[in-house]
Amino acid sequence: MRRVMVLVVLLAVGSLTLAVAAYQQPPAPKVVEVEKLKDNLFLLKGGGGNTAVFVRADGVVVVDTKNPGWGQPILDKIKGLTSKPITMIINTHTHGDHVSGNVEFPATVDIITHENTKANMEKMAPATGIAQQQPPPPNIFKANDGKGLPKRTFKDKMSLGAGSDEIDLYYFGRGHTNGDAWVVFPALRVMHAGDIFSGKNLPLLDANNGGSGVAIPDSLAKAANTVKNIDTVITGHSTQMTMNDLKEYADFNREFLTAMREAKKAGKSVDDVASSWKMPAKYAGYAAVQPARLKSNAQVIFDELK
Repeated sequence: MRRVMVLVVLLAVGSLTLAVAAYQQPPAPKVVEVEKLKDNLFLLKGGGGNTAVFVRADGVVVVDTKNPGWGQPILDKIKGLTSKPITMIINTHTHGDHVSGNVEFPATVDIITHENTKANMEKMAPATGIAQQQPPPPNIFKANDGKGLPKRTFKDKMSLGAGSDEIDLYYFGRGHTNGDAWVVFPALRVMHAGDIFSGKNLPLLDANNGGSGVAIPDSLAKAANTVKNIDTVITGHSTQMTMNDLKEYADFNREFLTAMREAKKAGKSVDDVASSWKMPAKYAGYAAVQPARLKSNAQVIFDELK
């Protein structure tokens, strides 16, 4: 009996020691990697979605600000790129890994989104298809008394500045959410697509924030066919792509929608689709299919096709 008690005490002490050691470990540093795309355009990676930094004559424009706690690392990194003040943030959509850093920027910074994204950011509803933390974190903007929320919005198109400093904002319809903004730097022939084109993979269809698997093929095709003279597309989370990649991605999403439509018409269930659908061979370079996302996307589309 005594041996058992000694063993229990040793295990308890060992567990406590591990817990204390873990508690004493400093948090992992927030590393922001910089990739120079043009003399005045930089891509900041790490901590969430891809952040673009556009240095204009009158100041710096930031596209997307990553996860909570990553605003200051972005600010610190920008100081090493330019001494100009940050004047504007553009958020491509509502998700926390693209907007949460807003609250760490100066209150004087102008923040612009699509009108639907502003409404979504005020609610910060959980994203469809992503496992949620329990209990859910508080709305970061409410927790900061509204700091970081958009000050201006647009509906279909907005142009900011002129000449080499011009930025064009477009909305081509629902997809990843119902407020996906396309950010174009015409003088640089670069476009930031956000997560409606996060990379070559199954998209995240966030129905809770207005996303649509039925509309996304058309929205992607409109972007590919409307915006001209683009050499580089910044994706939401992957490497840079081309307009041909974007056109292919529109085709991929249309084929996925067709497969879901045919499956539903044939009387198949979402579970049937999740266990049987495979990435077409011609899209062999696409990311491996995540079963949870496949099932979630199938459910979103089946619900839309009712």
